[in-house]
Amino acid sequence: MKRYVVRGTVAAALVGAALAGCGEQKEPASRNATATAASPSGGGSPSASVSPSPSAGGSSTAGASPAPGRNAATKDGRVGAPGTACAMPVSFELAPDWKPKPAPRPAADSPLASWTKQGPFDLVCEIDAKPAGHLGYLRTWVQNTSTGTPRAALESFVGSQRNASKATYEEIEAGPLPAAEVVFETYSKLLDESKQEHALAVVTPRGTLVLHLGGLDTEEHREMLPAYELAKGSMRLAS
Repeated sequence: MKRYVVRGTVAAALVGAALAGCGEQKEPASRNATATAASPSGGGSPSASVSPSPSAGGSSTAGASPAPGRNAATKDGRVGAPGTACAMPVSFELAPDWKPKPAPRPAADSPLASWTKQGPFDLVCEIDAKPAGHLGYLRTWVQNTSTGTPRAALESFVGSQRNASKATYEEIEAGPLPAAEVVFETYSKLLDESKQEHALAVVTPRGTLVLHLGGLDTEEHREMLPAYELAKGSMRLAS
């Protein structure tokens, strides 16, 4: 019961902000529950899998509006390549209506600086699920190194979270790229319970990237998993 009260409180706060004209205000990239909350719906099963969008046929018309569910900050529904909202070592496809924004760059002595660092990784991109009807983010973190293994990168990423536990690692492929994936839990003080999270890592010539999906609780985390799986399956080196 407690988790539904929290969801309602978060949702009400966001609606109030939107009515006040603050709906587009940047939410801090903190690791508190509000910033990493998932969908407010109470469905117990994951939402239907999101399929990659078909490529557009024919030539584009100059000045045409983006297709429904697309974002002008992407190219063909993908984010990560130069010219998109977030330039990264890799690109991947976004689920419809998930909106990417580059992470803030606070000064080193700012209280916000710790929110954009996790171990050796810097927050690069936040992909907002609110326009798609969820309260949550996919986040990408990058370390400026091309050495080491995806597994070692994930161990460093998870190890930098004080409340992380029950980490299970697996060697996978993200698109055609060798990768590692971890499923782990973190303890939520807000809900007084542990919740599941997913992350994967790839090592590229332009750096090591971690793609992370959290959530308010395990149930809501699972509702956003289709967007994470779409990004994983469509990942490739950014050109």
